[in-house]
Amino acid sequence: MKEQKQSIPVKGIDVSILQKDQLDYISLSSIAFYKDRERTDYIIQNWLRNRSTIDFVGLWELLHNSNFNSIEFDGIKMISGTNSFSLTPKRWIERTNAIGLIAKAGRYGGTFAHKDIAFEFASWISPEFKLYLIKEFQRLKDEENSNKNLNWNLQRTLAKINYKIHTDAIKETLIPLTINKQQKNHIYADEADLLNVAMFGQTAKQWRDSHSSNKGNIRDIATIEQLVVLSNLESINAVFIKQGLSQIERLERLNEIAIIQMRSLLTNPTVKQLS
Repeated sequence: MKEQKQSIPVKGIDVSILQKDQLDYISLSSIAFYKDRERTDYIIQNWLRNRSTIDFVGLWELLHNSNFNSIEFDGIKMISGTNSFSLTPKRWIERTNAIGLIAKAGRYGGTFAHKDIAFEFASWISPEFKLYLIKEFQRLKDEENSNKNLNWNLQRTLAKINYKIHTDAIKETLIPLTINKQQKNHIYADEADLLNVAMFGQTAKQWRDSHSSNKGNIRDIATIEQLVVLSNLESINAVFIKQGLSQIERLERLNEIAIIQMRSLLTNPTVKQLS
């Protein structure tokens, strides 16, 4: 995973924060800078040679690092605290496979430690500095969480908008178009085609001619809503025929009814459960 670096102001010091593998590492070099700007490496090494420090960072590794070399750790622990004992972050990492410390070379490098270890080091440097460090670090995390929630809500809102646009577009294509003058004046020999024109805006033959590769018919590709409306139109058309309405008048009324019913059904959750 790509490393990300940022900084927070603590008591006039810009403390670097390194994000690696979804973990936060705080610059021990920046914290040591608060105590002595000229000898940050020496201060870190001086802290590492303490028996209590070795106990703490070793226990942290045992809890979080399955590849931690506990045998090497025991050897280092035995001689820690003695006058001749010295230890650098790089040597600690190499000998024990530690992940709690990171030693980076170069101009923008330095020693970084997991926040748990960094707070312990800050306490050794200055309890006051540690408290300010925790406060600024928490502020940074709160801002990050706030931005994540904002982005999540924005993405969620956009997804809802896009979904609404998508569903509205689908609905518009399903709602029958108002029949034109030519369709009104056309005489349909088959009453089924009259219903097809009222519902789909075309006869069965017209649909077959434009869908020659499709083996089915116009009603085979109909949605559940369209089939419900077609069933209703058949019953209503039978009533209109008995009333003696002309084909043109029946076509106009059936088309109007199809539009109204499709708009209603496309917003009906009960019908959606049937599909």
